[in-house]
Amino acid sequence: MGRMAILRVHVIANTMSDRVVGEHGGAVKIKLRAPAVEGKANAALISFLAEQLNISRRAIALERGHKSRDKLIRVNGLSQEDVRNRLRERDRVS
Repeated sequence: MGRMAILRVHVIANTMSDRVVGEHGGAVKIKLRAPAVEGKANAALISFLAEQLNISRRAIALERGHKSRDKLIRVNGLSQEDVRNRLRERDRVS
């Protein structure tokens, strides 16, 4: 299980719902209910992605962008294609 994906994410915090809303400059655009204070949005992002991708939270790491809307996420155990397909599939179901 040596697969790993790098995911660029653009986060909009403090919204009405948690959901993938498309793309923003080549990054996956995600809206989160959590506020962007004290790491709450980062923690919510990791939980949200784990649920959406159906993997453990431990398999997801925030590599860059701890204090930015634009983040770089490492996903262990899935390929780049797996991540994109799962996020697109969940986006259509919502």
